[in-house]
Amino acid sequence: MTTNLKKFISRFVTLSDDELDEIAGKFKRKVVKKNGYVLRQGDTCKDFVFVDKGCLRLYYVKDGIEVSVWFAFQPSSAIEVYSFISEKPSDYFMQAIEDSQVLVLPKTELKKIYQSHPKMQEMMRNFWEAVLLDLISRFTALETDTAEKRYRDLLNNTDYLETLPQKYLASFIGVTPTSLSRIRKRIRKDH
Repeated sequence: MTTNLKKFISRFVTLSDDELDEIAGKFKRKVVKKNGYVLRQGDTCKDFVFVDKGCLRLYYVKDGIEVSVWFAFQPSSAIEVYSFISEKPSDYFMQAIEDSQVLVLPKTELKKIYQSHPKMQEMMRNFWEAVLLDLISRFTALETDTAEKRYRDLLNNTDYLETLPQKYLASFIGVTPTSLSRIRKRIRKDH
């Protein structure tokens, strides 16, 4: 039931099977229907969320347009980093793109786990480092790469192409759906 979660934790720290069982047992399973929300703008992100099945999208709204900034495919975490760490209201929405099952751990429980299992602090430090590197990479790509290069990079990740509607892909790479259609046509003609 929590096999994916245990594998995820084990990517960042080595724990015994008993420790993994105990920690995984603290997470609560929730079902989020397609288009349902895990977080809404103005709410504070108080939970560490693990996507066991499905896909979540982190986005904000600017001038009435939804801008997708992150996708959490199974099995991975889904967290609004700024709000979670600062405990301030979020500027983002976190929404299920498809029917999803998530495992949720309140930040208050995470802090208790730090006391009972100090290695979890190492796990979270390693996790935050990985998140930070991903964010820097994404920011750099948005600033320096062409939209076509950003799309070509997505072609290597079939999760993006199989799961996401074109309008979400377009906003993720920083273009309109019409521009993305032109990019896709150009790439098809090149092959």
